Amino acid sequence: MTSPIVKISPWANTFDPFFVPDLRQRIGLTRWSDEVASDWTYGTAQQTLRPLMTHWANGYDWKKASQRLNALPHFRAEINGYVIHFLHFKGKSTAPQPLLLMNGWPSSFVEYEKLAPMLAGAMAYGGLADLDFDVVIPALPGFGYSERPTKPNQVQAVELFHRLMTDGLNYQSYIAAGTDIGAGVATRLALAYPQSVRGIHISAVVDPPLNDMSPILTAEEAAYQRNVKKWSTDEGAYLHLQATRPQTAAYALNDSPVGLASWIVEKFRYWSDAGSELFDVFPVDMLIDNLNIYWATQTIGSSMRYYFESSHFRVPLKPGDHVSVPTAICMWPRDLVIAPQAWARRFYNVQQYSVQSRGGHFPAWEQPELYATDLRAFLFRLRSLSQ
Repeated sequence: MTSPIVKISPWANTFDPFFVPDLRQRIGLTRWSDEVASDWTYGTAQQTLRPLMTHWANGYDWKKASQRLNALPHFRAEINGYVIHFLHFKGKSTAPQPLLLMNGWPSSFVEYEKLAPMLAGAMAYGGLADLDFDVVIPALPGFGYSERPTKPNQVQAVELFHRLMTDGLNYQSYIAAGTDIGAGVATRLALAYPQSVRGIHISAVVDPPLNDMSPILTAEEAAYQRNVKKWSTDEGAYLHLQATRPQTAAYALNDSPVGLASWIVEKFRYWSDAGSELFDVFPVDMLIDNLNIYWATQTIGSSMRYYFESSHFRVPLKPGDHVSVPTAICMWPRDLVIAPQAWARRFYNVQQYSVQSRGGHFPAWEQPELYATDLRAFLFRLRSLSQ
């Protein structure tokens, strides 16, 4: 079988704020909904959203943001005619470890602005030079500056990202890491390409096949299952909508910047370690950087379709499937749910397990130092295992 043709080129001036006049007009013409509570009890609070919108329209420094975002190492890869966007931070040491680092929804490469330099230049951040990484941060199909699929189930992130790392960037092996959707892609990469994936570092676990459930659940595992069910009841409405009728909401979110911000920012508020004040953890410009990527590329709809296609087209796990490559499980106390080590071991070859002291669903921005330390510890462990 012939490998897909991969063409890689730099992507200069990726961020172009051509849309600003239209954005300002749309924000100014917003017909705001009423509310009966001024806090987050019913969802996104106007007392947070209105100042954010005012800043997006009138306070955000577009020139400075363009210079900062365009200074990042942007590239594009054309894989059999399909284009994905990625950042590539080269490690400072002589032999850095290739790392495929993947975010989830509703995030973007912006989440890794602080973490990526720490991983590529460990010495400057208190680490050892031989624990540097070559950091590759791709955008999922239909996310950000990656191409939007034009038909159902057109491309698969697992195959695209593996071809990017091997055929495109010529890495013989690599570590795959991620949170949220990124953790799921890392898991599937380990199952599909164990000869190339040296190890995976994830902050969410995939459940084992339903019939691989012996021995019986421990008390801790049973409590985890109850927590998952409770989270689904309390927080899972977005997931059910996006996995069943994503197009219905996409029209509104793609048309209204306030609607888009409300849908996305609520997740940063509820899924993080922000506590009662969102901006204590996420600077307002960081949140707008992330919103801008979804708005400029009009990818909120295609990013939501990812959930539908995962639900309807993804090949289910087979009885006996097991991740054989060394795995690091890194849990964050304010993430959606915390999988116990016993549960993770049912499906993964767990060689490192940790529950961090702080952080939530967006750890690369919330706690980049802790994240970098855990990744470096895993690289050190992998080297010990190979000796």
